[in-house]
Amino acid sequence: MTRILLVAASGLARETLASIRSSGRDTVVGFLDDDEALHGTVLDDVPVLGGLDAAAGGREKLLLCAGQGRSRAAIEDRLSGLGVEVGRYATHVHPSVVIGGGSRIGAGSILLAGCVLTSDVTLGRHTVLMPRTVLTHDDVLGNHVTCAAGTTLAGRVHVGSRAYLGMQASVRQDVRVGEDAVIGMGAVVLQDVPDAQTWAGNPAEPLRRTEPAGVVGQSPGAHASLRTLKGTAS
Repeated sequence: MTRILLVAASGLARETLASIRSSGRDTVVGFLDDDEALHGTVLDDVPVLGGLDAAAGGREKLLLCAGQGRSRAAIEDRLSGLGVEVGRYATHVHPSVVIGGGSRIGAGSILLAGCVLTSDVTLGRHTVLMPRTVLTHDDVLGNHVTCAAGTTLAGRVHVGSRAYLGMQASVRQDVRVGEDAVIGMGAVVLQDVPDAQTWAGNPAEPLRRTEPAGVVGQSPGAHASLRTLKGTAS
């Protein structure tokens, strides 16, 4: 049984904890979060052991549970500076997830209940698929992508790193969603979405430009635990 530390005492962390408990395969031994007010407290019967620095030199596997992809990317960079290598990251796949042939899941990814990867789907590092996400043949998701509950991608969709797709969003086949893009809840995406833009509606249209990668800010629909990035981003 693998011992796991969840990095960021966030809503996603609580969902991941519940999913790990339901699987019965691994055990969560603690949370790490840079919010000192949380240190020594207990969340869902699991202690908050300290800040991110406590991950250095440990043997437990890690899962990054900040809800926002850019936050997970920043945390990964910080942990890399502390000597944490890719091999320290766990991958959590709920037992109900269907993974079709030829599919690949990057280190640190979290796939919650009811997700389906039909065939030859590729997920980058630290990808988060919330419940009932459906990815069909030949979809490719970059590092730190977040798909909220009920996201559906048709075939051969490419999603750039750190993009966020809101609940019940749908993307047409052969469409590219750019890096750092945000897709609103219920959006129907029928054409390519440029990098760092927010699109919403049916059919989806651009609303505004989002913050570039590396700048910490709350994107619509994201639920990151930004306090975990204390001192990480300017």
